[in-house]
Amino acid sequence: MAVGRTPMQPGLLSSTAGFCEGRLAPNSVYAVLHRECGALFPDEMFADLFAEDGRRSVPPMIVAVVMVLQRLEGLSDREAVERFAFDVRWKYAAGGLDFDHPGFVHTVLVDMRARLAASARPDRIFERTVEVAAQAGLVGRRRVLDSAPVYDAVATQDTITLIRSAVRGLLRAADHVLRAALRAVISSGDAYTSAAKPAIDWTDPAEREALIDSRARDGFAVLAVLEGRVLGQEVDQAARLLAIVLGQDLEEDDDGVFRIARKVARDRVISTVDPEARYGHKTVRRSFDGYKGHVAEDPDSEIVTATAVTAGNVGDAEPAAELLDDILHPATPAEQAEQAEQAEVYGDAAYGTGPLLAELADAGIEVMVKVQAANAPGGRFSKDAFSIDLEAGQVTCPNQVTAVIRSHRDGGGAARFRAACATCPLAAHCTTAKDGRVISIGPHEEHLARGRARSADPAWLAAYRATRPKVERKIAHLMRRRHGGRRARMRGRAKIAADFSLLAAAVNIARLGALGVTSTAGGNWAIAAG
Repeated sequence: MAVGRTPMQPGLLSSTAGFCEGRLAPNSVYAVLHRECGALFPDEMFADLFAEDGRRSVPPMIVAVVMVLQRLEGLSDREAVERFAFDVRWKYAAGGLDFDHPGFVHTVLVDMRARLAASARPDRIFERTVEVAAQAGLVGRRRVLDSAPVYDAVATQDTITLIRSAVRGLLRAADHVLRAALRAVISSGDAYTSAAKPAIDWTDPAEREALIDSRARDGFAVLAVLEGRVLGQEVDQAARLLAIVLGQDLEEDDDGVFRIARKVARDRVISTVDPEARYGHKTVRRSFDGYKGHVAEDPDSEIVTATAVTAGNVGDAEPAAELLDDILHPATPAEQAEQAEQAEVYGDAAYGTGPLLAELADAGIEVMVKVQAANAPGGRFSKDAFSIDLEAGQVTCPNQVTAVIRSHRDGGGAARFRAACATCPLAAHCTTAKDGRVISIGPHEEHLARGRARSADPAWLAAYRATRPKVERKIAHLMRRRHGGRRARMRGRAKIAADFSLLAAAVNIARLGALGVTSTAGGNWAIAAG
């Protein structure tokens, strides 16, 4: 299929432009796209996704506009193509197309997402909005980081459902010969053809335990059949998923009976329908199932500069380096020239980890990241009450007793006060340990201590409080619709990440319109005068 071309000469009397102009606000997203869609998303921008000859596709610029509006309004594929067919604003946004411009089937959107995912630049629509903002002088060297839960699009499954679903998936992936061999070792009598739970008395603990044990034995038996075989990719993935499910929830007692373990696996799979989703915490009291959407924002222009999606149990600081790649590793001469300007990174205490603080400091970036204050149980002396001299390799306690830091292999260490605590008059305010107080020193202790000191400085706090909350407003823009940002619209981290970046692109375009960004005759971008 060859790339289609957007019609450049709409009808004199049938164009939607004359009807919509004056009826829509000049800074509305429809008006912004109408004026700038040709410069934002020219058909040539998507030429690498198509063959050089063949049947013409729906013009990529039109599809890109529909995808942006779809994400902004939280619509399904079918709803989006219906809007394009019957909502005059959508045709106006796509360059002022005629009222009777033909629509297209919803599978065109599916095809475009697949083509983008398989390309070298899958997030080019989002990247284009950042490029435009940078050309207009709206992207500086300050960044604010934050994340928000993205709830998964599947039901969380209990242990028995996970096991049966994983076995059923393995049987489905196997060819008829292998499937027969697998079924031959299933001893429970379960056909594994239905997703419905087996009919037992669920109020009877003995029946529940027998059900778990029998299905666990089925799972281990079919895995034993596969041992030593050369497996195809689909069968191998299904077998690995079954092994994970069996290993995370079960334990074998002294009688050889498999029971549900009295623990929760750290990286527990919660659904075989979306094996990458995880159980996560945004706060101590607020949990969710699914993923985390991460953003980096320029706090001055409120343009989203980078996005990422991780499993729900991944810490906020883990993808931070990826979000900050443009200021950590500037690629273009223009970006390198900007290094004379001091870069700043803002983040809450979730980003106050030693490795990230060290990486930012090594790059010469001003660290405006909160670091959790040190504490101790029972209101006793916290770590900050001790004087830590890393250069001398020693720690001095509040009673002016000094202990040497014994190094660990990971670069950290520990200072043990041992017998000195037994006769210390301040011991009741310090420790109840019989071997005395121990002060642990992390590999990045210098950066953490500096961060804790900064976080207590009133001037630093004032600058932090004036800047960091801006990203929370941007998160609210991204998540304002249940099926717009908060709820995943598909399964799998890669697809959700692509969808999240498209949502950020849509929000960026709305922001560019509010700031009055326009294209210039020379192909650049600027903020309109006045």
